[in-house]
Amino acid sequence: MSGPLSGITVLDISSVVAGPLATMYLADQGANVIKVEPPSGDINRRSRQKVSENGQFSALFISTNHGKRSIALDLKNPEAMAAFRQLLLKADVLVQNFRPGATEKLGIGWEDVHKINPRTIYVSISGVGDSGPYVRKRIYDPMIQALSGMADIQSDQNTRRPQMIRTILADKTTSIFTAQAITAALFAREKTGVGQHIKLSLLGTMLSFLWPEAMMQYTVVGRERTAAATNVGPDLVFETRDGFMTVGTISDAEWQGFCDAVERPELKQDERFATAELRNLNSTERINIMAAILREGDRNEWLRRLDLGDVPCAPVLRRDEIIENEQVVAMNLVQTLEQPFVGEVRQPAPAALFNDTPSTIGGPAPGIGEHTREILSEAGLSASKIEELIASGAARTS
Repeated sequence: MSGPLSGITVLDISSVVAGPLATMYLADQGANVIKVEPPSGDINRRSRQKVSENGQFSALFISTNHGKRSIALDLKNPEAMAAFRQLLLKADVLVQNFRPGATEKLGIGWEDVHKINPRTIYVSISGVGDSGPYVRKRIYDPMIQALSGMADIQSDQNTRRPQMIRTILADKTTSIFTAQAITAALFAREKTGVGQHIKLSLLGTMLSFLWPEAMMQYTVVGRERTAAATNVGPDLVFETRDGFMTVGTISDAEWQGFCDAVERPELKQDERFATAELRNLNSTERINIMAAILREGDRNEWLRRLDLGDVPCAPVLRRDEIIENEQVVAMNLVQTLEQPFVGEVRQPAPAALFNDTPSTIGGPAPGIGEHTREILSEAGLSASKIEELIASGAARTS
């Protein structure tokens, strides 16, 4: 056994980010993840930042599909679908993010798959679920940031203009929720012996993700108008003479430590900042005062003083600084591997560390249909049948 999910087979027929990233996490944890893609390849292979000489790899594809094997099947072809159903006989998990109703038309909806293999855990990822007035909308990450309140949370403090987070936060958050739900369903199957249907939506995931602090104002029914808003103050990025940094002063001890570090003891007696609740209510004034103080000094000196006072702080790193950051290097958080047709690539180390069943990057991202023959053979198809599928275009091998 190499990873905690060793022995688990996952069929990934999803595309873009949320589904593929979720199954990549499972691959890092030892699962046998089979990427089932059309003969033209996952659309993500052709996304921005193409990096390979053969045109099959983008940086985003590599970072959402490493450690998997690829089989290329035209699931609209009856012969290819028959082969896919053979794969289902040994599948522990199937992950799909087709539009609602699409898999049913193909004959591989939840009910169909449950009849073929009652032990299979079936995962459906959608933008806004499978009912309601928005169900037919085309949904991408910005639509979810708009609908979930994420853009409102990021509103400009002066103009109140909503702003987007400049990363696909909804997709990536959903991938984490998906991976967790799959492992929970696998645990449940150990007790029941049967699989179940898991449904996740990007919208539902983001509401769940944001709620604990971003929706505090709306938690107690009837008190929405009197509760403090959660995004009333400026952000916690502070400019110094030679760079940017951040500081956290939630507890009384942290606030007092900040005041001592910047040699402003009178702020400890300021009634506006006497408690955590008051510091939150008066966050704009407090943060503006902190910004004015920190602007007058050098970043490393402030960080040194704040560390001595046990006040949470860190430099705000530019992306080109992250790889060489001393803490990132010490934890070996960025690793390298050889990607065929690309060269040496960087990937983040698996986030969860298991002492008995270590997780690991299981290898590079696969080419389109790189493992088609191998996977079909494992499913029990004869060599002649496999070649027939490839010759007809129902399957593809690289």
